[in-house]
Amino acid sequence: MSSLNPYEKYLDGRPLEAILSLTVDELERLLALIGDKKMDKPPAPGKWSAAQIMAHLADCELVFAFRLRQTLAEDGPLIQPFDQDKWAATYTAVPAAQALGVFKALRGWNLRLIALALPEAADRPVTHPERGAMTFLTIVETMAGHDLDHLAQLEKIKATG
Repeated sequence: MSSLNPYEKYLDGRPLEAILSLTVDELERLLALIGDKKMDKPPAPGKWSAAQIMAHLADCELVFAFRLRQTLAEDGPLIQPFDQDKWAATYTAVPAAQALGVFKALRGWNLRLIALALPEAADRPVTHPERGAMTFLTIVETMAGHDLDHLAQLEKIKATG
């Protein structure tokens, strides 16, 4: 695993593709258990609601989709970081079900690409301006750790009264 992945600490030893392929089912399960009454309620001041987390996941899947493809198509590309807090400014207007639909479609598309690309493309280089030199596999690791981080947040929201 790469120390360039800020979500590495959330990885649990399962194959990355297993984590990534199970996320949609876990999101569907958790959102159903959270229910409409709690969907838009932040668990604490300054924290995102379940619906906002879902919108963030949809946005990130879009970003990951581009980064994966850019890494495969270009030689050593420089990827563009983004300010998640600025992107989150619109999240209160996004229904969780719509964000889940976007995430589900993009994740299926990304899983197909990852399956076609790995293991041959694992070491393809890419540079993140804040994290430095990375690889295609680092992006996949980041996706899986990011999923697990936000699934844990949704588990906490589900557990609150």
